[in-house]
Amino acid sequence: MTSPSDILDLNPIFRRDRGRQWGFTLVEVLVVLVIIGLLGLLVAPNLVARLGKAKGEAAQAQINTLVAAVDLFYVDVGRYPTMQEGLEALVTAPAGDASWRGPYLRKRQALIDPWGNAYRYKVPGDHGAYDIFTYGSDNAPGGEGDARDVTSW
Repeated sequence: MTSPSDILDLNPIFRRDRGRQWGFTLVEVLVVLVIIGLLGLLVAPNLVARLGKAKGEAAQAQINTLVAAVDLFYVDVGRYPTMQEGLEALVTAPAGDASWRGPYLRKRQALIDPWGNAYRYKVPGDHGAYDIFTYGSDNAPGGEGDARDVTSW
């Protein structure tokens, strides 16, 4: 009769070689680390470029949300937020305005762009009744790539 340990000894996957230790050599570990490092060098630039593009797309989506909120403010109050009130009027009721039915945004964080800067608001705008925009990662007008301006117009 065969015991379970005899069956395991017959299978090459489970065979136990007495006296031999299993593991990886230092050379094998170093080869794997070099391969991982090379893959990282190839993938990292693409990943960084996509991250910048994703932030710009997120900023555009947030600006579209802000535009909708400003338009709802206009429908309720009959005017756009003033420059003094700014986009903060979408979260907190302006003093003495009984027709305000907000908040028009769930979180105050929606007023901050993906780079950590406040969205800019101008009324009357240069491109419409109002302008909402951010200057991108460099927080300066103009720029390309991650530093490009993202606008509501």
